[in-house]
This record gives sequence, structure tokens and C-alpha cells, in this order.
Amino acid sequence: MEWHGRRALVTGASGFIGAHLVRRLTELGADVHGVSRTGSGHDLRDPRAVDGLFAAVRPEVVFHLASEVNGARDVSVVGPTLEGNLRTTVNVLTAAAGSGCRVVLAGSSEEPRPGNGHSPPPSPYAMAKAAATGYAELYHRLWNVPYTIVRPTMVYGPGQRDIGKLVPYVTLALISGEQPRLTSGSKLVDWVYVDDVVEAFALAGLSERAVGQAFDVGTGRTASVRQVVELLYRIGAVEDSPPFGDVPDRPLDVPQAADPGPALELTGWRPRIELEDGMRRTYAWYADQARIL
Repeated sequence: MEWHGRRALVTGASGFIGAHLVRRLTELGADVHGVSRTGSGHDLRDPRAVDGLFAAVRPEVVFHLASEVNGARDVSVVGPTLEGNLRTTVNVLTAAAGSGCRVVLAGSSEEPRPGNGHSPPPSPYAMAKAAATGYAELYHRLWNVPYTIVRPTMVYGPGQRDIGKLVPYVTLALISGEQPRLTSGSKLVDWVYVDDVVEAFALAGLSERAVGQAFDVGTGRTASVRQVVELLYRIGAVEDSPPFGDVPDRPLDVPQAADPGPALELTGWRPRIELEDGMRRTYAWYADQARIL
């Protein structure tokens, strides 16, 4: 990938995917400027702050990963997800319209798309992401903003510090000798390793064929939550049976199956890390962190 010397702006650079992407782009020789609410203090909800950021960095490609990630089905998250996902995206697109840079947006696999039968967004978070996609299309049609939307399915791997997510939650519980509280585990998910995901973002930022397109990033294969939990129990050599059914299933959940064909066609991307290999790498990382702490 010809990233050497290109100026890239990564929002959400302290997040799980963002931190991995910053490292990967740096390895590829890009001039990377990463911002986040916790590190740089940039508030992307403020259009003046976004304009100032673009003027200072002068990016050729912007990876907009900053997000208010909350999949709860609760009215209290409507406002924060609207501000943190839709408003920030509109501000980034507006700044890009004035600078001529390329924008790569992190979409959601819960947006209406072929992989879920165009199912309606099941949460305020997914609704905000779907609206952001609509605005990206609008900015492309009216003001010729070159955008690409990358829609990862369930991303996992080392460095995921949101321990409310299934893989780190179960892994840390097993490492500490505790039993996790689990749903029925029936949900089907397309699990994709974080290194594969950042490779897809890096390729999307250079592909001319991907301009004006949205595509899935996943393996095309699903494994249930139950199967993944049982795999983690085997990796951790835990003899107890997982206590499925302690927690009610989340309403309106839909299967997260990716179609990796368009990603391959548009960017040449394909997943490389198999599920068990990725889970073993992830478990080992958390075990190492627990020993350090």
C-alpha cells in the first residue's frame, strides 16, 4: 500500500480500532495525526473545532472512527448517539467539502444492508450510523466529497479495553477465576480480528474504486455467542460449563453476517486470521496484561 508520506487524520485514535489503525498507518509510512476526546481534547461535535483541526493537519485522508458506541435499547442513549455519531460525521463531511480530502467512515453492521436483509436499525446507535451513511451519500452527490464507508461486523482482538464487550468480558472473568453472566448465547455473529479490520481501512483509504461505496468487513462466516464462549472456556482450560441464560437476550438483535465479496472486489481485502487463532491471541494478550497488573 502506497501510504508513504501521505497525511492521514484518524479520529477516535485512542479507541480500540483507532489505536490499531494509527499503528498500522505509521508502519506503512504515513504521516499520521490522531485525535480523540481523551487525548487531544478535540470536540468533533463543534464545527469550529473540526474546521480548525482540518486547517492545522491538512489531511489527504480522514478516517472518522470517533463514535459514541452504545448499543443499548434505551431512550436515554438517543441524544448521545445522535451527537456522537451523526453530528460529528456531518461536521467532518462539511470540513472535507471545503478541503477536498478523502473521508473513510466507520459504519455499523447493524445498518440496513444485504447481510442482514436490510433489517431496520435495532438501536439508536445503529440508527445514527445509518443516518450518517445517508449524509455521506448526500455530500458526495451535492459537493463531490469522496467517501467510503467500512462496516465491520463484530471486531475483537488484543487491546479492547471496553470490558463490557463479550470477548474481553468473558476472557477476564475466566482469567480471574469467576463465572461470567451470559445470555442464551444463540445470537449468530461474524467475528473479525482487529488486525484484519485495520487492513481493510488502510486499503479503503487508497482505493479509487471504493469511492462512493459502502462495504462489509467480516469473514462471511458466523459463530454463535455460545460457540465463542465455549471456545474461550477451552482456551482457558476451564472445566466448568458456561452458565448460559443468566441474562435475558437483548431485544431486536439481528444476525451480523458479512458479505466480504465487495471488499475484495473494491480494495483487494480479504480476512486472514481464523477465529480460533484470533481468540487464542486475544486470550493470551489479556492473560499477559493480568500478570503485569
